[in-house]
Amino acid sequence: MPVSSYLNTRPVVGERVYLHDTAQVIGDVQIGDDCSIWCNSVLRGDVNRIVIGEGSNIQDFSMGHVSHRNAAKPDGSPLTIGKYVTIGHSVILHGCTIGDECLIGMGSIVMDDVVVEKHVMLGAGSLVSPGKVLESGHLYVGRPAAKVRALTEAEIAYLRYSAEHYVRVKNNYLLGEPG
Repeated sequence: MPVSSYLNTRPVVGERVYLHDTAQVIGDVQIGDDCSIWCNSVLRGDVNRIVIGEGSNIQDFSMGHVSHRNAAKPDGSPLTIGKYVTIGHSVILHGCTIGDECLIGMGSIVMDDVVVEKHVMLGAGSLVSPGKVLESGHLYVGRPAAKVRALTEAEIAYLRYSAEHYVRVKNNYLLGEPG
């Protein structure tokens, strides 16, 4: 079963959500309407909360986790993913905030307390170290991730298109007609 409780807290899953049979969604996780969580992805809201906005997708082999609350950090580091966000294959998101209409490239790692503002594209394989802020409307690439340039209007439009494409794909899966 891809959805399981942790300490009597069960994930809350919106309407028209596709959870692949091999995905794992655990604990304090809220998934908005029209999201998709793909093959072998894990959302582990055991020691803090995970919130995913509507229309977002978490692609194959990605991991979302959080940092616990403690005396030095009373709120810990929850994971928040905005609306219409594309999280590429094999991404690790840990206790960070991803704004609306972003694309996090395949194999990227985004660490605790990072804020990725709206309309950001993070290139494949990038590493964003703790506490960084990625400014809206830019492309970031590298290990460590660095601002490369402003996004074009076409690239900004593509961010929403990418997420909407995955909404259409997951709808096919929900109808039993993948492909």
